[in-house]
Amino acid sequence: MSEPTFDVHVEREFDAPIERVWAAWTTPDDLRAWWGPTGFTCPHAEADVRPGGRILVTMRAPDDWGGFEQHSAWDITEVDPPHALRYVHRFVDAAGTPITPAEAGIPAAGVPAEGHHEVLLTALGDGRTRLEMTEHGYTTAAARDMSLGGLQQCLDKMAGLVAAGAP
Repeated sequence: MSEPTFDVHVEREFDAPIERVWAAWTTPDDLRAWWGPTGFTCPHAEADVRPGGRILVTMRAPDDWGGFEQHSAWDITEVDPPHALRYVHRFVDAAGTPITPAEAGIPAAGVPAEGHHEVLLTALGDGRTRLEMTEHGYTTAAARDMSLGGLQQCLDKMAGLVAAGAP
């Protein structure tokens, strides 16, 4: 019998057209603007958005947190622009080689080495978009809650970016 998992599931509406929200997920300049919770930055992002492609992002902590960098790879399994992006999330080193969550400095047990994530976008009309995101595979409620808190802060930053009308 498999162990239970605790999935992160978020629904959020954005004051931006679906194409703009899609670009925020798939364009390096946009990823650098919103990836990372409040106070964190994303000094590096690259995107090869196709099945078998990869999005790489680097999150840098603020100086008062030690300024550490954490690298992630999103190995893309499915793309349906501008509606769906499915990928396997892995922590990686600076060269893009997979490492364990502990090696990446993740403080909570229960974070999977490979997390299956999906981003679904729906145009609502009037230039608004609904995002549904699910992160599968956390094995503890604490790990799920930690990820949810960080994701909510990232999406707050994304909302400001896409609502600003930036291309």
